[in-house]
Amino acid sequence: MSELVRPEGSERRFDIVIAGAGPAGLCLAAALENRRLSVALIDRQPLESLCDPAFDGREIALTHASVQSLKNLRIWPGIAADEVSRITDVRVFNGASARCMRIDHLDGGAGELGYLVPNHLIRRAACEAVRRMDHVTLLADTSVSEARWEPAGVRVTLSDRQVLRAPLLVAADSRFSEVRRMAGIPARSRDFGKTMLVCRMEHEKPHGEVASEWFDHGQTLALLPLRGNRSSAVITLPGSEARRLQELDAMDFDIEVERRYGSRMGWMRRTGEVFAYPLVAVLADRFTGPRFALVGDAAVGMHPVTAHGFNLGLRGAVRLAREIDRAAFDRRDIGAPAVLAPYERGHRRATLPLYGATNALVGLYTDERLPARLARQALVRIGDRVRPFKRALASSLTQASAS
Repeated sequence: MSELVRPEGSERRFDIVIAGAGPAGLCLAAALENRRLSVALIDRQPLESLCDPAFDGREIALTHASVQSLKNLRIWPGIAADEVSRITDVRVFNGASARCMRIDHLDGGAGELGYLVPNHLIRRAACEAVRRMDHVTLLADTSVSEARWEPAGVRVTLSDRQVLRAPLLVAADSRFSEVRRMAGIPARSRDFGKTMLVCRMEHEKPHGEVASEWFDHGQTLALLPLRGNRSSAVITLPGSEARRLQELDAMDFDIEVERRYGSRMGWMRRTGEVFAYPLVAVLADRFTGPRFALVGDAAVGMHPVTAHGFNLGLRGAVRLAREIDRAAFDRRDIGAPAVLAPYERGHRRATLPLYGATNALVGLYTDERLPARLARQALVRIGDRVRPFKRALASSLTQASAS
């Protein structure tokens, strides 16, 4: 079992220091196959919150490739089968129109397009996998207060004054990464000025394992199918309207949500807490620096509309771990620019087009002007008719490489 300790204030040496024990940081630690590499995994949350995180409302849409990666990392067995929901098809609507773009599992050549797993269960399973790794030390309830780059490595001072030294520092501490700023790497952010509300709802009509999204006037709605007649409702609104909706009592909330969804699912009833998340997309100017790398949202924080945030973060973690392992097995300096450069190139190729396309899509589908509304209605019609286009979208979900 990996060492799980609270910081004690002494200087310690590691091969890799990872700041942030969220999904990306945990998956990076789990993906490092060279057990001779000592890894320090740091997070400001208490140990109990890391190992047994609470439900946070977020359901993560996983591609087939991501599921395979989680199996390879021995994380997937830690997720109960009855907590995994299938997405067989996707429907995309514009406004109140009944016409939609349909992306079917048959277009992707698989039995389903992907899977939904609660975010907190991925984190819990990843933490359990890391705890079984003797070469990983989890330092909870602390954070990086200073990082100083030296010729042979990085000197990391934690908030409790403990000092760590390592040839490589990796930031996995969210899209608002403080460690990225310490490294002097700028990031471009786009604040969409909206808030995403998420909650689980029971409903009268079956969803048929179909994920639906409506780009409506003044709001964006999604229903992500869970087991039984339940879905994760995702409602994107301007901040003040989101707060008003979140503060309604349970009965009024159910009535308004049913109205917003046009009674498509019959009656709807909330089954738990409503969570709110501001929508901000972030792209770092670089993913690496001297003895430094970014993974997960610290590198690319996606708008959730394409549901690829975690998938890209996992893909990047696996790619970076592969480059580090290769260097370690060859007895090369794991923090050298030549070791980190392939990760930089590969991850930028994988993320930049999707990041740009996602922001353009969100811009078009949230533009309330008449030309934009006409354009997106035309895109829905054309997209539904052009089978190669639909096959390409389906393939990106079912067959995308996570390496």
